[in-house]
Amino acid sequence: AGANCVMLGSMLAGVEESPGEIIVYEGRPYKDYRGMGSLGAMSQFSKDRYGTGQKSDSGKTVPEGIEGRVPYKGKLADFIYQFVGGIRSGMGYVGASHLDELRTKAKFITISNAGLLESHPHSVALTKEAPNYSPRRS
Repeated sequence: AGANCVMLGSMLAGVEESPGEIIVYEGRPYKDYRGMGSLGAMSQFSKDRYGTGQKSDSGKTVPEGIEGRVPYKGKLADFIYQFVGGIRSGMGYVGASHLDELRTKAKFITISNAGLLESHPHSVALTKEAPNYSPRRS
């Protein structure tokens, strides 16, 4: 189980160092996110990346990504610190001392939506949010 590389575009889009302004929406900070395959990105600069450098006769593109906003996550170093801490914690759960060992020892399991809800705090009002956890907001 595991991968040799990952794509972190939307995950890192909310950090301070990512391009874009911080926008406050309904009292919470966000940053705009535009995936490389989105219509806006393809219209501006990524057509060649997706093999659509020449516009068709109709001048249309076929987007494969989205545009939206993601929660602001603060400084990259602080976000990565929490992210790496989560990986280290997972390594501890499976008894892995390095990433190659994690790949061989990890087992992915599927849980139901009810199991996912049950695995998060419930029946309690959070009074302080931890930097590595924020409850789902609807």
